[in-house]
Amino acid sequence: MQPISVEELKVKIDSGESLHLLDVREPGEHAEFNIGGLLFPLGKIQTMQTDDIEDLKDQEVICYCRSGNRSGQACLILETVGFTNVKNLTGGMMAWQDRIAR
Repeated sequence: MQPISVEELKVKIDSGESLHLLDVREPGEHAEFNIGGLLFPLGKIQTMQTDDIEDLKDQEVICYCRSGNRSGQACLILETVGFTNVKNLTGGMMAWQDRIAR
C-alpha cells in the first residue's frame, strides 16, 4: 500500500486519467459527499466479498474514506487477496474538503 495525497489525486482527476476510486465508507456518507468513487463499504472487503472488483487486481486502485483509517484497512486486506497496486488517500474526504473543495 502506498499513500496518495489529495493534491496528487486532484492532479490525476484534472488530467483526465482513468482512475479506479473505491469509496469504502457507508452509503449515507457516500451520499453526503463523494468524489465519484465506486461505493464499496469496508464491511464487504473485511468479509472478502471482492468478486465485484476482482478485475481491478492488477490495476491502480485508490481507496478513500472519511479520514484515511478505514481505507488503510481496506488497502491492507485487498493486498492480502492479491491486489497489487492499492493506494490510500491520506486524510480521506476530510482532507479533500479542507484542501480541495473549498
